[in-house]
Amino acid sequence: MQFNEVINARLSKEIDRPLMKKDIFPLSNGMRKYLTNYGRDIKLPVMYKDLLNYRYATSLKDKNGKFTHWETAVYDLKEMEYLREGLVTTYAILKTEGNMSFIKHLDVERIDFCEFGNSVPFRIRIKNKVNDNYDHFYIKVADASRIYGLELEHLLSPNRIIFFCHNNTLVEEHIPGIPGDIFLQEYLQKPETNKVRIAKEFVKFNERCFARLLGDMRSYNFVVDITPDIEDYQYRLRAIDFDQQCYEGRKNLYLPQFYKENFEYVDLVLKNLSPDVIEQYQEEERTAMANRVFAGRKQLMELINIMMQDELSEGYKIKILRDELNLHFDTAYFSRCKTMGAIVKRQLKQMLQQHLKLVQKI
Repeated sequence: MQFNEVINARLSKEIDRPLMKKDIFPLSNGMRKYLTNYGRDIKLPVMYKDLLNYRYATSLKDKNGKFTHWETAVYDLKEMEYLREGLVTTYAILKTEGNMSFIKHLDVERIDFCEFGNSVPFRIRIKNKVNDNYDHFYIKVADASRIYGLELEHLLSPNRIIFFCHNNTLVEEHIPGIPGDIFLQEYLQKPETNKVRIAKEFVKFNERCFARLLGDMRSYNFVVDITPDIEDYQYRLRAIDFDQQCYEGRKNLYLPQFYKENFEYVDLVLKNLSPDVIEQYQEEERTAMANRVFAGRKQLMELINIMMQDELSEGYKIKILRDELNLHFDTAYFSRCKTMGAIVKRQLKQMLQQHLKLVQKI
């Protein structure tokens, strides 16, 4: 996909926007067995339904005093005592594989929830009582789309993801970084920001999302991770919302470059990178993904084969997507795909097969 083909990134079109809410798809027996085999299914001391027993909620403001999409849940004292012990234990499971020797230093400072999100997630703020340092993790309704998205991110991206699932409850680590929309507002114009490197990373991020069909990567659904380097800064764009993994029917919804919220990133690419350099970075990312596929091919194939059997979207969206991908790649291979999982498998082959052949020869 060439960036100079982007003609609607500055505009808002209903046809090029994902649904704000999607159905939650239950986990199949095959997926539950996969999670158990790979250490993702662990009995949890607190379930999602336990967090719903709050008395009332108050709106949460950010550090600048502006209202956010989050609300703080307030519980009865007895209920909070029960939750505090279970949530600290959950944090220990997430961070130290259940080593409880450190939990005496920890406390639950706040429990927030967001009705704006598909799964109405709860965000738990854990505080270290010794030094007042804090961390977050999330408890959500287990949705098959999201769990496939998390696992594909773990296997195919340069990032590793820690999450656990038990019955209908999903526990995720916090993914650190500056939200993409906040980065545009507060960091992009700083003199120390390297715009060429940001443009490069957006090209690579765009390629990763399209290769594994991760949708709805508007600027507030990914973060920018900044790392000081020898004489400059390195950047990495990381997805934080995986609800739209292979759910929508329109091809453009899997390309971050087409969202109006991302136009400033697209503009950076067009102003700072030549077409040849853009193509180079796309090739680099495909090669890196091919290396990850080769390294984890057994687990990835097991995941994809289960995914091919699962219901992850509506039938009409499957038809729309396979037709648009056929047209995009000038092929008929996608016509054989009956499920979203099958389309993801075909998409990975379409984009990475040549690179995999080169990797296997090394």
